[in-house]
Amino acid sequence: MSAYSERAKGSPVADFVAENAQVLSIAVFFLACMLLFSLLTPTFLTAGNLLNIVRQAAPVLIVAVAMTLVITTAGIDLSVGSTVALVNAVAAIALAAGLDWITVVMLMLVLGGVIGAVQGWFIAYQGIPAFIVTLAGLSILRGYALYLTEGYSIPIKDVPDFFWLGRGTLAGFPVPALISILVAVLGFVVMLRTRYGRQVVAVGSNMEAARRVGMPARWTVASVYVVSGVACAMAGLLIAARLGSGSSNAAVGFELQVIAAVVLGGTSLMGGKASMLGTVLGTMTIAVIGNGLILVHISPFFTQIVTGTIILLAIWMNTKLFSGGLRLGRKSK
Repeated sequence: MSAYSERAKGSPVADFVAENAQVLSIAVFFLACMLLFSLLTPTFLTAGNLLNIVRQAAPVLIVAVAMTLVITTAGIDLSVGSTVALVNAVAAIALAAGLDWITVVMLMLVLGGVIGAVQGWFIAYQGIPAFIVTLAGLSILRGYALYLTEGYSIPIKDVPDFFWLGRGTLAGFPVPALISILVAVLGFVVMLRTRYGRQVVAVGSNMEAARRVGMPARWTVASVYVVSGVACAMAGLLIAARLGSGSSNAAVGFELQVIAAVVLGGTSLMGGKASMLGTVLGTMTIAVIGNGLILVHISPFFTQIVTGTIILLAIWMNTKLFSGGLRLGRKSK
């Protein structure tokens, strides 16, 4: 019988880097992008442009926080862009009809939650893959938005308090950015400090094991899609408030940006592992790239190529480099 021996302790720095490799890598990439665009154009680091970046990134960050929960359960929500568009259009129609803006905001949040609940029911309780359900939702919800608006943009007039949500500032900081920061902080607290956050991670790691130990596994899966729907409603309202109109063409390609931000931030597509800090950094990286490419006079359509490339590289790193447990400064025996 061989004698038992403890594994030698590695360097604390190496252990920290190994455990946080993905977040550190996206942080370095984010800083590199900031440095690159600041060298290419003097406009990039101006206060006005930086505030514009965080204002435009706010809707993506809000939905990305919710998408982090969804992906942590080993799911996916491809319908987020269509949900944003539908809420955006319905809110504009309701406001144009003279409905009070506070009532409209409340109703749209409920609408987003209902959309998420319906999709979550099919996924969690009927066993239909999330990819299929939300792909169908992507088509159905965008179709409803087109049907309601007939393809036209619906202007919103004379609702200054509602416009403040998308255009206003508080202590010089954009209101949409403040809202997104509050949502991100809430996401941190939920994932790190609450029982629900632990259940989300457990269900994503092994749903059957979570069910056997008494966790409400199906309810947890369904609930993350409700959270995603409410987050999409918030994003749709902020976009409507900023642009002063609602359109069925809003948030085209939105799901691509959101998923890119989440996987770039280190949340595992296999479920069971999440990083809210990585999601924030991923969102800001996508926003910085989009803004910087425009400032250096590169076609905005090129941003889609960059975003798609980032998703591919992030998934490759996720599955090939980090999933095996990156170890630095330590030899395996």
